[in-house]
Amino acid sequence: MPKIALITGVTGQDGAYLTEFLLKKGYIVHGIKRRSSLFNTDRIDHLYQDPHVDNRNLILHYGDLTDSMNLTKIIQEVQPDEIYNLAAMSHVKVSFDMPEYVANADGIGTLRILEAVRLLGLTKKIRIYQASTSELYGLVQEVPQSERTPFYPRSPYAVAKLYAYWITVNYREAYGMHASNGILFNHESPIRGETFVTRKVTRALSRIALGMQDKVFMGNLASKRDWGHAKDYIEAQYLILQQDTPDDYVIATGVTTTIRDFIRMSGEEIGIEISFVSEGVAEKGIITAVDEAKFCKTVGDAFLENIVQRAKNKEQIVGVDPAYFRPTEVDLLIGDPTKSHTKLGWKPKYNLQGLVQDMMKSDIKLMQKDAYLREGGYRTMNYFE
Repeated sequence: MPKIALITGVTGQDGAYLTEFLLKKGYIVHGIKRRSSLFNTDRIDHLYQDPHVDNRNLILHYGDLTDSMNLTKIIQEVQPDEIYNLAAMSHVKVSFDMPEYVANADGIGTLRILEAVRLLGLTKKIRIYQASTSELYGLVQEVPQSERTPFYPRSPYAVAKLYAYWITVNYREAYGMHASNGILFNHESPIRGETFVTRKVTRALSRIALGMQDKVFMGNLASKRDWGHAKDYIEAQYLILQQDTPDDYVIATGVTTTIRDFIRMSGEEIGIEISFVSEGVAEKGIITAVDEAKFCKTVGDAFLENIVQRAKNKEQIVGVDPAYFRPTEVDLLIGDPTKSHTKLGWKPKYNLQGLVQDMMKSDIKLMQKDAYLREGGYRTMNYFE
């Protein structure tokens, strides 16, 4: 009999990659998606099957982490072997604008799943993975951060995830549940949400290269993050639930980089040299040079003249908007993945350069399609934040 997995947040970045990963391993995957008046299954469209087809191996259910009866019903009907709780309102800055919802969904939502499994008498059958976060470390107490580093959350999102972390540990110890936390540091990909910082950068630079956007506004350019590829990190999630004994693991690369340098690296992938001048809210990123051969190869010679002229004029393409600052900043995150390396046997396949290459290649292709449609007289979306 194939294993059955239930994934909350199945339509998100991690949910999509994990679904594909598990399907290739022969799992039957059930996913929970929120009701929307628009299609919200883009990331899993290539996997999604017509509900009228027999013997499907991917089945979606309407649900929400704020609805305990709904979650209990789904778990009872699906009878999963593994639950991956990936759903969350995970935009840290936005969590300051809607702290009550974040507490309800990200914090209490985890409790609802754990309690449903307990009340249904499935504590010995179901293994649970809880998606935790490096934001727990916040105002970091040591560098790098490991499983033993004290937490100091600095946002409503991180505080909600702190509750989710400890309630998972508590249910594991109180009821003997196979429930584990994966403390994942920042993990990105071509299907990362468009308003998360790395994807915001790669989308904007792609649009700028194609003459579709003038500049992009960012928040704290000096923030340092430990960035990995989501394809690597979902494999760690799977490995955590294959262990005989439940435990908590830091999943990270052990390398930290400023947002400013991520922007530079992204520009370099398409032959654009970006230099930064001034400091704080006055800091600007300007185009200082273009590698014409590289630009033509990655973007297209049709767009070369415009970007070369902008480089000659030393034009600004990156600015800072204080609206994107968090009320309480997290300046430095860098994980110590020793435990996940030694106990899980997990090692990332992508380095930061490979991640940037993957994201820029994908977003250039995406924006080339938009440019083609515009040229043909079709309307494309602006997607202003």
